[in-house]
Amino acid sequence: MVGSPIDGKQHALNLRGRVKLAVDNLKMHHEITPGLAVVLVGNDPASEIYVRNKGIQTKEAGMESLEFRLPEDTSEEDLLRKVRELNDDKSVNGILVQFPIPKHMSQQRIIETILPSKDVDGLHPVNAGYLASGLSGMVPCTPQGSAILIKETASDLSGLHAVVVGRSNLVGKPIAQLLLQENCTVTICHSRTKNLKEVCLSADILVAAVGIPELIKGDWVSEGAIVIDVGINRIEAPEKGLGKTRLVGDVDYGGVIKNASAVTPVPGGVGPMTIACLLLNTLVATCAQNNIEFSKLGF
Repeated sequence: MVGSPIDGKQHALNLRGRVKLAVDNLKMHHEITPGLAVVLVGNDPASEIYVRNKGIQTKEAGMESLEFRLPEDTSEEDLLRKVRELNDDKSVNGILVQFPIPKHMSQQRIIETILPSKDVDGLHPVNAGYLASGLSGMVPCTPQGSAILIKETASDLSGLHAVVVGRSNLVGKPIAQLLLQENCTVTICHSRTKNLKEVCLSADILVAAVGIPELIKGDWVSEGAIVIDVGINRIEAPEKGLGKTRLVGDVDYGGVIKNASAVTPVPGGVGPMTIACLLLNTLVATCAQNNIEFSKLGF
């Protein structure tokens, strides 16, 4: 069998459309416009592109987009001061500090300074605790987007075996919690897992989020499995010319799609869902901050 690619761009477009309709309802019935503030420190090229795309899609969804660009040599205390200002600003419903940040700053301290109610990246320990406890809170965008793609690919996840390769706070642990909520049996693997290939072969759902280019080979995947590739790795591409590179995931796409029923490509798979879920989180946060029932927006 040959599987099908999961079109993350189309799924993200659909999700952003639903968010826009809900934002329109929020404006019409409550006269509230969600505001998303993004803080970028330094001039990382990939972050620049990502922040620009976030701004465009935020505005397209009918939200206010606020961008704050700080120089590379900004002190940690100045960044924290900016975060506290945004915490106090009632027109700002979501705060995202774009990572990576300069090495002289503590990423964890920045995360913990953002109010949990405005933490649309879902990384604050309070939100991680809510997710682990099965309670309502902000969910990290990439695992949330991955879970949506899985649920829209398989009609019923109950009882399926999900294997997550990677145990980061950003992706591995949250996606495991989300799949547990769908009644999957979840195995988390990592760099010290023995017989990794055999564990992957047992998966009905395989999520690769380990940061190793094309680690998951075609013969690691059982027939009919759903494979979600979260990895984004840039490798040398001599076939394109001297010094050229290309993007690949943590999955050997060409080999895996011969066995799997469905696979997310890189690029064009999970990536577009990340920004769409950021907008969804901003909408959810806006409703919670204003005591508005999210379900009544027609989402």
